[in-house]
Order: sequence, then C-alpha cells, then structure tokens
Amino acid sequence: MRDYDPDDQLADECTSKSVCVFLVATYTDGQPTENAEWFCKWLEEASTDFRYGKTFLKGLRYAVFGLGNSVYDGHYNTVGKNVDKWLWMLSGMRIMTRGEGDCNVVKSRNGSIQADFLAWKVKFLNRLQALAKGEKKGCRGDCKTGASCKNTRKEEQVVEEKANSEEDLMESSSDEDESGLQDEKKSGSVVDMEDLGNIINIAKKAKSKEEGGGGGQVVKLSKMNGVKKIEDEGEKREMITPALREALTKQGYRLIGSHSGVKLCRWTKSMLRGRGGCYKHTFYGIESHRCMETTPSLACANKCVFCWRHHTNPVGTEWRWKMDPAEKILQDAVENHQNMIRQFRGVPGVKPERYEEGLAVKHCALSLVGEPIMYPEINTFLRLLHSQHISSFLVTNAQFPQEIRTLVPVTQLYVSVDASTKDSLKKIDRPLFKDFWPRFLDSLRALGEKRQRTVYRLTLVKAWNVEEMQAYSELIALGQPDFIEVKGVTYCGESSASTLTMANVPWHQEVVVFVQQLADMLPQYEIACEHEHSNCLLIAHTKFKVAGEWWTWIDYERFQELVQAHGDSGGQQSFCALDYMAKTPGWALFGACEQGFDPADMRFKRRNKAKDISGC
Repeated sequence: MRDYDPDDQLADECTSKSVCVFLVATYTDGQPTENAEWFCKWLEEASTDFRYGKTFLKGLRYAVFGLGNSVYDGHYNTVGKNVDKWLWMLSGMRIMTRGEGDCNVVKSRNGSIQADFLAWKVKFLNRLQALAKGEKKGCRGDCKTGASCKNTRKEEQVVEEKANSEEDLMESSSDEDESGLQDEKKSGSVVDMEDLGNIINIAKKAKSKEEGGGGGQVVKLSKMNGVKKIEDEGEKREMITPALREALTKQGYRLIGSHSGVKLCRWTKSMLRGRGGCYKHTFYGIESHRCMETTPSLACANKCVFCWRHHTNPVGTEWRWKMDPAEKILQDAVENHQNMIRQFRGVPGVKPERYEEGLAVKHCALSLVGEPIMYPEINTFLRLLHSQHISSFLVTNAQFPQEIRTLVPVTQLYVSVDASTKDSLKKIDRPLFKDFWPRFLDSLRALGEKRQRTVYRLTLVKAWNVEEMQAYSELIALGQPDFIEVKGVTYCGESSASTLTMANVPWHQEVVVFVQQLADMLPQYEIACEHEHSNCLLIAHTKFKVAGEWWTWIDYERFQELVQAHGDSGGQQSFCALDYMAKTPGWALFGACEQGFDPADMRFKRRNKAKDISGC
C-alpha cells in the first residue's frame, strides 16, 4: 500500500464492479506496518472529516482480512478492525464479515494463520460467485421502461440471502463495539443490515447453548460473531505447525518433537576445517567444533528487531503447548547434531581429528532460537546435559525472573540486555509482556543472586541504543554480572519483520570506542578479550584478574566435578564462578595482534560475498 494513493484511486473503485480486498497486519502497539501506515492514516482522517462526507465511499464493495497475534493482548488485529470500521463509516459496503488470522497456534481457530486465511478464502470465493450470479440476472421485460426491475431485485435478494447463509461465522465483525464502531452507529440511529444479521445469529447461538448443554465438553462463546468455540481443556496443540516446520527446515533447522530444534553453527563448520572458532572459544575456551546449538523451546516472549531467526518462531508468555520429555529432546538433539557432523566426513579441508572430536558433544549452547527457560522441564534438561559431561551456556531474554531464580546451576548464564531504558527496550525487543520493564529489572536482580558465571549480552544497534551509556552502567550495577559481552548487531538482510539496515551496524572500531567508554564508567570492570571477526569484546570483573593475568576461560572438567557434587549433596555443597576458572591465553586478550583469532588455526577469507550469518 506504500504507493497506493487512496485520495485518487479508492474513490474510483466505488463506480466499478470490483471488490476491494484489504489484507492488513497489526504491528507493534496495534499500529499498521510501515507500508500501510499512510493508507491507514488517510482512512482514519477521512472517516471523521466532514469535507469527505459520510457517503464518500458509497458503492465501494470490500472485504477485510486482518493478520495478528492474540498473544499481544489488547492489540490483537487492531488494524484490521479499524480499516473495516473506517471503510464502513464512509458508506463502503462490506460483502462479508471481517476475517482474522492468528499467529498464535493455541488460539487460532484453524491451527495456524495460514489455515485461518485458507478457510476465509474459501468463503470469500463462494461469496464472489454468489455476487457474480446476482449481477448476471437480467430484466425479463415485465417492467415499464425506466422503472426498477422487481424481478431482478427479488432474484438478487434471494442470491444475497443464500450467500449470507453460507458464510462461515469464523470471520469477525462483532468486535466493532470494542473498537468504537457501535458508538458510530448509535449516533446515526442506523444499523447496517448485515450487522443486524450478526446480532440475530448471536442470539440464536446463545439460545442453542442454553438448551443443548455441553455434553461434558467445555464450550466457550467466542467474541467472533457469537460462534461456539469448542475447546478440550485436556488437549493442547503442538507448537510447530506444518508451515512453521517447512520454514524452519528451509533455514537449516533439524526439528525435534513438537517444540524443539537443533542447528549446526557456522563456527562449528569453521573449526572442523581449522579456520577458527567463535567468540566463545576466544573468551571462554570452548571447542567450537564440539558445540551443539539447540533449544527445547522455539517460542519466545519477544520479537526483537535484530533477531537473525527471521521471526518464524512462535511467541508466547507462558507454556500452552504439548510438551515433550527432556530425555527424548536431548537424545534426538545429540543424534541430529552427530548426523550433521557426519555430513562433513571426507569434505576437503576438514581435519580428521576434529571430525572425530566433533562427534562427541562437549558443549551445548541453548541460544538457537526462542526462550529456553520457558520450557517447563528446563532444569531436568540441564541436569541431563551435565550427567553426560556436556557444559551448558543458557541465554534468556530477561522476562522470566522467577524461572531464573529456580534455575539449577549452569556453566554460564546469559541475559540479553538489548537496551537500557524502558522506551528503547520496547522499541527493540517488542516484548509481549505488558509489565516487561519490571520483569526485565527483576531478571537482572535474579541474575545477581546466582553464584555461577553470569553474563550480560549487549547488542549495539546504531541509532537505537548506543547513546545510553549512563543507563547501561546503572543496569550493570543492578545485576553485577561476571562478564559483559558487547557485540555489534549482525545485519541479516531485508525483512518485512524488521526495519534494520546496514546503517544500523556499527564498525568494529565504533564498538571498541563504546566498550572503552563503558569500562571507564565501571570501577570493577576492565576490557579483557576481543574477537574482531564477530565484532565483539568482553568486559570482565576484575576478580577474574589474578596477579595481573586474566582467567576468563573455563575449567570444564572442574565444573563437571562441582556440579555433580552439588547434585549429590542435594544442593548443600555450593560453588561459585571462581572455583572453575582457567587462564586466558595471550592471543585472546584485548590488544593482542591476533585480535582473538586462535593461531593454531588458519585464517580463511571468502572470495565471494555470500556467507552464512547464523551462529551463536
């Protein structure tokens, strides 16, 4: 709709036999998408502007299908409702009630937003056929010249009634009282005939509900035209819909069960060939070719603008899907990871010794996609990892403080700190929780209560969050993390879900300057490490600087001993981050000529520009 001029073009549709179909999505805070912003603004102003008049779009035949996510309570399909309302206020003729597609598979009437649209489309096409039949009816010659044809009117009326009776009431228009349309109707003392039919249907459905009972089933009266929505409280839907499965599979994910996934990180492939490891190898000493990137929950409570997961994963604020056991998830994750490693057998450049090592998973990065801590059995999953001597790197988006507090010890616990003020966090993370800011702050406090290694992960986005230096320092004082990772945002290409461009990506030197200024404001922190390839630096608490030398690496064998003793004692034998630290090699330190590249590997530069941007 960006290039569509409603002032000139929409009025022309009133005199044609066309039917205008509006497919509109609701973006952040109930606002339209960028492409539809001007159209919606014009339509809203025209609906209340006396210069246009109430009959400006008289003769326009239209239908609206809104796209939204019911998890965003209070803003679900707001744009679709408003467009439908404004067109009606300008005397447009709604040929069928508004359809609604829900990204939330739990509440979607047909199981997915794609299925919602297909179901609506079938009814819409039936409606068009009925209208076409009505228009083809001609005069039989029984009427006087110039007079209205009674036969035609009667036949059209029959077709109209038949089409209306065939309409599925899944499409919603009765929410109009919620969006203010009911008030508009009252002021004019006029009730649209189609809305009158909807009111009658509501009464009929409510009456049949009272008379028929439920037969043991839970029956809820939906807001959508009073349709009975039958729900089995004991049956939950799977998180992964067929469309989502197809999309994630194309992106290289190996899906596990109904809500988990695993993917081979680009750095795993790189280290198999001896071409260098990821920043975790530089900062903490993990072996990138032995790291499994997975998640037990593809769902997330945020829709961050810089997420490189293409916004194909579901969102939610609580677990409402079918749940797979932790044992099965881990078993399948390891098997899928090993199968992906086996594909590199005999590939030119792959080192045989690293190939063999790669088959034995030693580290698990729970940062693939979604919010791992949402998984109800996350503690069981972590214990299983440790029982197999696999270290755990868990990333959370700081929206679940209680879950952070009840989390069992992990090798390293991350919290994503994407912004330092309430407004910028809302703009960048687009959280689902209305109380996202108190949750965010409480999550940082909860992180400060953990005794194991804790990390703030800061993602710098130019023109979004790089000017909030003082506010960042206050958040660091709140959670007192052991480490602070500061990374420039990775550009993932153009996306309809994000307005990010290359202009928002800071140069490495800009990240260095930011980190230096931030470290100067933190009396107990200094810059420790650098990974220039990832555009990332590590600020560490000075307690990890022993006798002038940094100890940011991890003694993984010692951690496994400590976590086992903790479990055997029922949690009585505690341990802290200093108990399993290891010395950082010189090449990983900030200021070293290697800039975080392991000299044991061979630096490789691509000849073409195409590259895989995914990775932890």
